[in-house]
Amino acid sequence: MSPIRKGKAKVRAVTAAELGDRTTSLSLALVSGAEDLDAAVVEQARRVLDRAHERSAIAGDHTVVALAGATGSGKSSLFNALIGEDVAEIGARRPTTAKPTAAVWGDTDASELLDWLHVDARHIVGSAEGQDEVGEVGESAEDVASGGLDSLVLLDLPDFDSRELSHRREAERILELVDMFVWVTDPQKYADARLHDEFVSLMAHHDAVTLAVLNQTDRLGVDAVKVLTKDFTKLLEADGIHRATVLATSAVSGTGIPELRQRLANAVAGHAASRQRLNADVIASARRLRQGVADREVEVGELDRRQLDESLARAAGVPIVLDAVARDYRREAFAHTGWLYARWTRGFAADPLRRLRLDRTGGRPPIRVDIEGSDVRAVLGRSSIPAPSASSVAGVDLATRDFVREASAGLPVRWAQAVEEAVDQGDGALTDALDQAIVGTSLRARRPIWWFVVNVLQWVLGIVAALGLLWMAALWVVGLAQIPAPETPSIGILPVPLVMLVGGILLGLLLGAVSRWWAQIGARRRKALIAKRLTAAVAEVADKRILGPIDEVLARHHETREHLDRAAG
Repeated sequence: MSPIRKGKAKVRAVTAAELGDRTTSLSLALVSGAEDLDAAVVEQARRVLDRAHERSAIAGDHTVVALAGATGSGKSSLFNALIGEDVAEIGARRPTTAKPTAAVWGDTDASELLDWLHVDARHIVGSAEGQDEVGEVGESAEDVASGGLDSLVLLDLPDFDSRELSHRREAERILELVDMFVWVTDPQKYADARLHDEFVSLMAHHDAVTLAVLNQTDRLGVDAVKVLTKDFTKLLEADGIHRATVLATSAVSGTGIPELRQRLANAVAGHAASRQRLNADVIASARRLRQGVADREVEVGELDRRQLDESLARAAGVPIVLDAVARDYRREAFAHTGWLYARWTRGFAADPLRRLRLDRTGGRPPIRVDIEGSDVRAVLGRSSIPAPSASSVAGVDLATRDFVREASAGLPVRWAQAVEEAVDQGDGALTDALDQAIVGTSLRARRPIWWFVVNVLQWVLGIVAALGLLWMAALWVVGLAQIPAPETPSIGILPVPLVMLVGGILLGLLLGAVSRWWAQIGARRRKALIAKRLTAAVAEVADKRILGPIDEVLARHHETREHLDRAAG
């Protein structure tokens, strides 16, 4: 495949595979990030993709070249000179060209392409049929028709500075679709601001398919032509056209026409102008979209989340639950290790976990048929933990905002807003999720072995005290009835029944006091164990409701950047 030649420089031709890769990457970038990019730029990129798809689907291998310029620049005269026939209408009345006119070289049918361009006036170079379509024309020049321009479609556009708005719009529409631009100007308007600011500079990224012509040079001397050509070249380079080349032409004298025809022949021979144009459009769209994407994003997993987790834990009532867990441990420890004859007082103290409607197993209570109003929360799997205070809610909001601000650091405004909106779960959604996490966390742990040992000892001491009491009661009854009885054994001066009663009671009370002290230590350990579980449950909610959505947005941002970078090359 021949490269498109531009002056002495050569531009590498774009392959169909390369163009396909770029369009695919741009499409994927729009899929992942269109919602968070500038809407106008996204719409423009979609038009570029649609145009690339439609242009690539058109049969044939034509190259569409547009002669574009201001009023009176001689586009139509140059058009006729290139064809060798008077196809385009030329006159003193301005504007003369209202609709684009096409000239087609070669035998390949270009109807589908011209229909897509919405160009009705068509002329087949060297064909009588083409003359019938356009109207009365001059005599055809067969040498022009065979000048290596097969598959060229040359368009004579309306003036882009026409007084008629419809003419300007038509010129702008066609310029978005053609494969190659030939900017035609004259010595009076070559430095026109509208030409440079609104057209050439905006399409500078199409420099590979851009050619500039300084027409009507027959009105100037040789030295003046050189000066204006050099000045025009500098203006084009200032517009961003790399390796800018200006051809000096005259439709009257024929100066520069062979050189211009050769440049067009070079473009046609390469069969790559359309891909060059589409490739430049895709790159330009990708670069414009890339301005709305940062060069990097924060790793959410590396951010400090302690303040966030702590504020969520307070809002979830974790301190209240942990206090209840400690009290429940002490209550259960008393039930297993307390003095045997005082354990009945445990029934006067409410179950701290049951008051919060928290099941020790971490599951939902079974649904009963006879549901009363007070049981609705339990059936729905809700706890009775007091609602978070205003300060707790404010703490969560502040911590969340701080975390979001850190996570969105360096992102453009739209992406930062997307991160913030991602964690907006609505009123009560986060509170409900935290409550469900607490309800679903198991508050049970293995009973300590020392409970069993102390419990056995308490039963032994309790039984000993009871037997001692019964023995003493029996001795009292025997003595009251004056019934002869064997001598009561004693330990020193103390009778054994009294030792059993008093010893069993005192040792049981002492063991209970020691167990109560040891239960304080165990309660702290149980509290620390459950704290880890609740902290993990709250962290899981944070991951799902805050970190997860943020990470999804940042992942889309990363994916969008990668696709845009590939599309832009």
